[in-house]
Amino acid sequence: AEHKDIDKISHIPIQSVVTVYGTVRERSEDTINLKLKTGKVEIYIEEIKILGKRTKALPFEICGDTPVREDLRLKYRYLDLRSEKLRENLKLRAKVLQFLREQMIEKDFLEVQTPILTASSPEGARDYLVPSRLHKGKFYALPQAPQQFKQLLMVGGIDKYFQIAPCFRDEDARADRVPGEFYQLDMEMAYSTQEDVFNVMENVMYETFKKFSKKQISRYPFKKITYKEAMLKYGSDKPDLRNPLIIKDATKTLENTSFGPFKKSNIKVIVVDDIGTYSNSWFNEIVDYASSIGMPGIGYITLMEDGTFKGPIDKFLSEEERVNLIKEFNMKTNSVMFFIANKRLKVAQEFAGLIRNELGRKLDLLDPNKLELCIINDFPMFEIDEQTKKYKFCHNPFSYPHNGIKDYEEKNPEEILAYQFDFVCNGNEMASGAIRNHDLDSLAKGFEIVGYTRDEVESRFKSIFTAFKYGCPPHGGMAPGIDRLIMLIQDEPNLREVQAFPTSASGADLMMGSPSTLTSEQLNELGIKFEMEDEDNE
Repeated sequence: AEHKDIDKISHIPIQSVVTVYGTVRERSEDTINLKLKTGKVEIYIEEIKILGKRTKALPFEICGDTPVREDLRLKYRYLDLRSEKLRENLKLRAKVLQFLREQMIEKDFLEVQTPILTASSPEGARDYLVPSRLHKGKFYALPQAPQQFKQLLMVGGIDKYFQIAPCFRDEDARADRVPGEFYQLDMEMAYSTQEDVFNVMENVMYETFKKFSKKQISRYPFKKITYKEAMLKYGSDKPDLRNPLIIKDATKTLENTSFGPFKKSNIKVIVVDDIGTYSNSWFNEIVDYASSIGMPGIGYITLMEDGTFKGPIDKFLSEEERVNLIKEFNMKTNSVMFFIANKRLKVAQEFAGLIRNELGRKLDLLDPNKLELCIINDFPMFEIDEQTKKYKFCHNPFSYPHNGIKDYEEKNPEEILAYQFDFVCNGNEMASGAIRNHDLDSLAKGFEIVGYTRDEVESRFKSIFTAFKYGCPPHGGMAPGIDRLIMLIQDEPNLREVQAFPTSASGADLMMGSPSTLTSEQLNELGIKFEMEDEDNE
């Protein structure tokens, strides 16, 4: 380029939009830079036109090495998208969606779009509501999932349905769960057993990971673990199987204990070999972690070379208990046993699960190059709500109990197991599914256990109850989360990195400014009046 052109070009603000005309030619030897995409070529500029000049200071450095605050990135997401990494994530997302579609179509599933404006569900505390202008005082809801629609498609004879479905849940935010909207590969099939659903989705999940990830993927059929066994061994219904540590139960071994916190408690233990020589500060970090999750503390003992124990709990153990602990839990020299005790079994299990995860992280037991998939099945149909002390559905109210209506008539509610399952990968819940209950009497019975009358159920689920009376095939399905799938393929710790325009962690859209207040004219037209409480009285 001529000298005057160089002067002109140097005054164009960076990140402006320009058109450059000229000749593409090889770089001279001394300017070749293979680190750049254009490292071997350059443009001999004949003309440069400014199409969109940047007139405002950049809020952050684009494509720079300096980390940028997430709220800034989200507010100026269109600038953030100029970075290579985000664009690559979006390209990958498009390819994954296309591949999922191709696989489902190949398996004879029909893609059907279900409505976005629908009715609020009875237990719809998490529904987003949309006021109706024409039907004043009435509301639509955005679907938390296309659950009822896909079941109605089964009644309609669409035997194999799928869609890449947007789902809307007004949830509290977490890094692995986006409040607002997310997408899932929703599928349902008629005349299907649990195994039929597994066969379709194990194949789809495995092939998708295999195509897009370089990691080592567990082969299918994936390991099946009952909910009960998962809680027992891993203290979680979404266990990370890369972690070899197993939780054991020492309640029986220590049933005559004289140690106060262990009395009348469920006692869980985790044995870790070869860490007895670790520093006190290492163990103190585990104790700190235990108190950060709400445990009163965590006990531990180390087996020394002379066969004695060292540790704060040793003095409370009898000789017989020491011998039994070593024998029953296969302790070796320098093995450390961690104790987790609680009067409530589920709490003891969950705390033990969190301690197992923390030990896995601290001991570097989780192979980052592995994707370990498993299926957790046989979820209980009901659990007791700690607040109300009444039964509530453990998972999905439309699931089929193992023995149908007989279970409701003959068993205690907490003993009833459902054909209900989750696909789990590296400690992340990937998908939920179930065989649905297509028998109306049995379905109503399930709702009666959680406190609805038959009439209430019929009126709240009118569409399903009416439709099923015209004959409904047995059916089941599931829905893997697409954002979660891509997050695992790309090794992103955060779902927001694989979405084009995500909301912030609090569910606000910093770029568009939603949720926002409406003008009084808008509210009048909708027939809506707000009674705002005084801030002092909130």
